[in-house]
Amino acid sequence: MPDPAVPPTVPKLDHASSVAYRFALERGRFSQNSLVASLGLSADQAEHSVDSLQALRLIRPVVDEPDHFVPVSPEAAAAQLVTPVEAVIRQQQSTIERVRSDLMTLQPLYHEYRRRQRSREAVDVLDDTGTVLSVLTDIAQNCKREVLTIQPGGGRPAGVLEEAFPRDIAMLERGVSMKILYEDTARFNAPTQRYARQMERAGALVRTTRELPSRLLIFDRETAVIPLEHSTTGAVLSRQPSVVDLLLRFFDQLWSTATGFGEAFDASATLDQVKYTIAQLLAAGHKDEFIARRLGISVRTCRRHIAEIMQQLNAESRFQAGYILSKLDS
Repeated sequence: MPDPAVPPTVPKLDHASSVAYRFALERGRFSQNSLVASLGLSADQAEHSVDSLQALRLIRPVVDEPDHFVPVSPEAAAAQLVTPVEAVIRQQQSTIERVRSDLMTLQPLYHEYRRRQRSREAVDVLDDTGTVLSVLTDIAQNCKREVLTIQPGGGRPAGVLEEAFPRDIAMLERGVSMKILYEDTARFNAPTQRYARQMERAGALVRTTRELPSRLLIFDRETAVIPLEHSTTGAVLSRQPSVVDLLLRFFDQLWSTATGFGEAFDASATLDQVKYTIAQLLAAGHKDEFIARRLGISVRTCRRHIAEIMQQLNAESRFQAGYILSKLDS
């Protein structure tokens, strides 16, 4: 016996079945054999079309004549098929809301317990990407007033921005204020440019600055999220007031000296600074891939800058270029 909680498997309406349905409308009633005789379908094709149309509730057998069928309106067919699926979705949504409501009754208890712990325990360590995304999604959905963001490393991948866009727009539409801080090199990244403009049109404030030390998220000036040390996927979440307050002052200091994304901007000065930073990192012995990742640019762009630096300084090696620039700076 089929489980009513499991939505039925619905076949896709293919071309042969569409032709058969049109034939049914024209004739008013038809048989499988008439599909073969009138439409030139093979016996297998006719049987498949009849089975598909019955599964889609687009035809039904004639009473006392099971070999003949009459058409059913698409609206009625859709109602028969979709209504059980919608019921399952409503049931699942109700389960989701119940589970969330039941678990959230324990949240005050959890916060009180964490508040009483020693300062070294006043954080949650999120070890993997799945947990981080789940927690961030939940915090974002419950954010009420403000979110502050620091995104170092230049432009962000298009896929990451596409995933973040609906979540961020939803917060702005709820009246949550948003400040986003990028490095200046993000201005030369097309996906980041589009995202920043969309965010500004929706009410967010976006600025850039020369260099940012680490990624940071602060929600409602109560919850801060920073990267987990020695991990590319984990994060550390803190609600400890002193820690959050320190990070807020850190953000405010960077924000106060940053330039609005939509304001006039000296791109040549930024490019000169990028080249200088590249030379410094080269002098420190870092490889092209590390430098490109640190500045948020492609390896190809990084190597082009290196070639231009060496040509301008008449340097015979990359290390020599960094050494010359460091001497000029001193």
